[in-house]
Amino acid sequence: MRLCKLKHIVTTNFLSFHLVLICIAFIDLNSGLAQIDSSIKFDNQEDTIKITKNQLILPVSLLGFGVAGTVYKEFKGVNLEIREEVNEHVTQKFALDNTIQYVPMSSVYALNAFGVRGKHNFVDRTVILASAATTMIITTQLLKRWTHVQRPDGSTFNSFPSGHTATAFVGAEFVYQEYKDVSIYYGLSAYAIAAGTGFLRIYNNRHWVTDVAAGAGIGILCTKFSYWIFPKIKNLLGIKNQKTQSFIIPNVSISEKGMTFMLRF
Repeated sequence: MRLCKLKHIVTTNFLSFHLVLICIAFIDLNSGLAQIDSSIKFDNQEDTIKITKNQLILPVSLLGFGVAGTVYKEFKGVNLEIREEVNEHVTQKFALDNTIQYVPMSSVYALNAFGVRGKHNFVDRTVILASAATTMIITTQLLKRWTHVQRPDGSTFNSFPSGHTATAFVGAEFVYQEYKDVSIYYGLSAYAIAAGTGFLRIYNNRHWVTDVAAGAGIGILCTKFSYWIFPKIKNLLGIKNQKTQSFIIPNVSISEKGMTFMLRF
């Protein structure tokens, strides 16, 4: 009974996530909460980002902890203990991690479609996201081949790092960078979803804790790197600054109901 209630709660939260983000846009927040890390400075004309050492502490630490799990027996022991503890309380698995990994990055486009403007226009943020995702995929796939770590369920030898978690944290950092000047809660919500994805990978016995930690670190680092290198990519591709507008228009009639998405360049 408790598991059924838990599944209902998780499913409900997933389906309502975008709606919650849209609702946040109408809350009057203090300007002091608009920024969580003042050390990141953007130049509005050149779209440059300055990455400081303090910003790298968390993702590098997560990645380091993950790598340690592939090398040191002490960390491998921690992985085993956590897996045994989780498996003792798991009677039913949830496949939501295959879907919610994409929620953070898609929420940026959903918010913009509903009129909540982020830092970059449609073209620029798509280039940034594509760069971050490509870097993340290459990094995770190479590490999976090099490390050859067996999954907790014994199915394959590509456990390290967690690609699902890396994808989710790429999106979470993407949301944070785009909307940190609008509201802190957009980024916090996205990071909560990303953390939930990592938890489900452990809960479903698909990854070790260190796999998930490394995936989170890689995801954050890849997005930060993408924002840093974006001006160079922009110049290389010859992308010019342009304004874009997007709208979601509900269609309601006797015979059908739906929504129309419009994008104006």
